[in-house]
Amino acid sequence: MLSKAFLYLIILAVSVTAAIPPTKRATCSGGRTTANKACCVWFDVLDDIQENLFSGGDCGDEARESLRLIFHDAIAWSPALIALGQGGGADGSIMAHTDVEMQDPVNNGLDEIIEAQRPFALKHKVSFGDFIQFAGAVGVANCNGGPQIQFFAGRSNESRPAPPGLVPQPTDSVAEILLRIGDAGFLPVQLVWMLVSHTIASQKTTDPSIPGAPFDSTPKDFDAQFFVETMLKGTFTPGQGLHSGEALSPYPGEFRLQSDARISRDGLLACEWQDMIMDRGNMLQKFELTVLQLSLLGFDQSMLTDCSDVIPIATGTVADPFLPAGMSMDDIEASCIISPFPSLSAVPGPVTSLSPV
Repeated sequence: MLSKAFLYLIILAVSVTAAIPPTKRATCSGGRTTANKACCVWFDVLDDIQENLFSGGDCGDEARESLRLIFHDAIAWSPALIALGQGGGADGSIMAHTDVEMQDPVNNGLDEIIEAQRPFALKHKVSFGDFIQFAGAVGVANCNGGPQIQFFAGRSNESRPAPPGLVPQPTDSVAEILLRIGDAGFLPVQLVWMLVSHTIASQKTTDPSIPGAPFDSTPKDFDAQFFVETMLKGTFTPGQGLHSGEALSPYPGEFRLQSDARISRDGLLACEWQDMIMDRGNMLQKFELTVLQLSLLGFDQSMLTDCSDVIPIATGTVADPFLPAGMSMDDIEASCIISPFPSLSAVPGPVTSLSPV
């Protein structure tokens, strides 16, 4: 677990910008205001995608896949390969060079959200890199208790295809994943922070027979249930046998990635994983920090425009962490050796299969 002082230093490292925001706010369409006139276009984009991409502001499949797209576009960035003239980073290359990057098996299933998003970027004349970041931030704000992700605009549409093999896979070992994200500039604990995204996640391609199988029992809530339920003993196969990259699930209808099972029980990361359960505010702050860092891979923040005030503020409430019905603390496989797993109560009732989302 990181100290508050160290966390503060990390936040400063990725958040400080040389630009001083204007004191007079610009008035945009509908009388809405923003700190910078250049951000006005994003209110028009917001109205369009909330109605026509996110089905009126729903935390649905498009919101989940938009968040996934942020990661897959950005993390394929390696300083050594950039120095050799390769592409990568949060530049929208996955949308600009779909014919190349979709050949990487780890990007399977992203073609649908890419093609759903592309017309909006073209219509509003914004770059693919900016649009991917904006749509991801808006999408998660539609979820109950969602995070407030910062959005910086100003990326160009110039990009090169990202090299294959840079996006971690669920079959990778913890050591391999840490090596990959470390190359991109992230600390080991930030792997846990990245996986906060899985609190609203589901799967489509690891087991195609059960598309939409969620990673926890509350896939529309930005809560800590993913971190709780990943620690439950796996006993079920939700589909027809175990597939590559899949681990046994603790609950009927729930899906578990092999990498999530390994990371949650890793000696280096288990206590940080457990900490996500104990302090949701801390969980959200660390996730927001990490997504900001992802969004700036390959870019100088001081050269971009802060349009964060266009992103809607998430509403709704989420429950405190709990055990799913039919589970008990005996089903928890606690792995942090320096602090006990929090005592949680189970939802009343029998075990009930989760529905796909």
